[in-house]
Amino acid sequence: MFALGFQPVKSFLMAQDQLAPLLARIADALERLAPPAVQAASLEAADAFTWNAGRNALDPVSDVSRVDLTLLKGVDHVRDLLLDNTRRFAEGLPANNALLWGARGMGKSSLVKAAHASINQAKPHSLILIEIHREDIESLPHLMAQLRGRSERVLIFCDDLSFDHDDTSYKSLKAVLDGGIEGRPANVLFYATSNRRHLMPRDMIENERSTAINPAEAVEEKVSLSDRFGLWLGFHNCSQSDYLEMVEAYAAHFGLKASKDELHAGAIEWSATRGSRSGRVAWQFIQDLAGRLGQKL
Repeated sequence: MFALGFQPVKSFLMAQDQLAPLLARIADALERLAPPAVQAASLEAADAFTWNAGRNALDPVSDVSRVDLTLLKGVDHVRDLLLDNTRRFAEGLPANNALLWGARGMGKSSLVKAAHASINQAKPHSLILIEIHREDIESLPHLMAQLRGRSERVLIFCDDLSFDHDDTSYKSLKAVLDGGIEGRPANVLFYATSNRRHLMPRDMIENERSTAINPAEAVEEKVSLSDRFGLWLGFHNCSQSDYLEMVEAYAAHFGLKASKDELHAGAIEWSATRGSRSGRVAWQFIQDLAGRLGQKL
């Protein structure tokens, strides 16, 4: 009787010994497959960050690519409006989400970064800048969740924001900016730049009108995204005098050894070859001129 009863117990103990390592391997595999736990964003490392949607984390940017606010010419009115809005937000006062729209190369993204630098120059680390890429807009609610309730004032920036056919991620942006149960955190403001005033191509809106049961409501849904931005700042093609003023400001700032006549002649020829005048074209001319003069910027 004893021998017959011992064998099943021994087999059961051996099965347990073999099962434990197997369960441990399964647990390890599940942990590797599971997404990492979301940790609170650390905003002490820098004044600027990029949002890494894959890791739900912020990557600090120690050296932001930007130009000085004084070098942005031909946009005085919109510059003052955006700077005032940004300053009020940094001081804890009411401010609006801003959409900077219009002509290419006229300093829309440069103005956002320059305004951020100007605020922190007056009061260090008073404003955090976080850049989110267009393709990561759907992860914006995750970023907002990490920032909600923080003491820091945070400016979220998306450059070249627009939406194409069959792109529904704009709905996430609408809910975050002005809607949903939670709404936008009080310590967060959203700035975006775009070549389009309404962020969507005209044919996309017209397609919605032609296929919808109620065309007016379909178009209204598309256009209402831009309405989430309380501050609209338009950037238009610059005149030749504004363009030359930009060139002169860059040349003076970097101490380029060229006369005013040489600057103007070279800048006009350069813009003619490009077929346009803008702050970007002026900067590209300055880079070319500095290279030919053997001077570093």
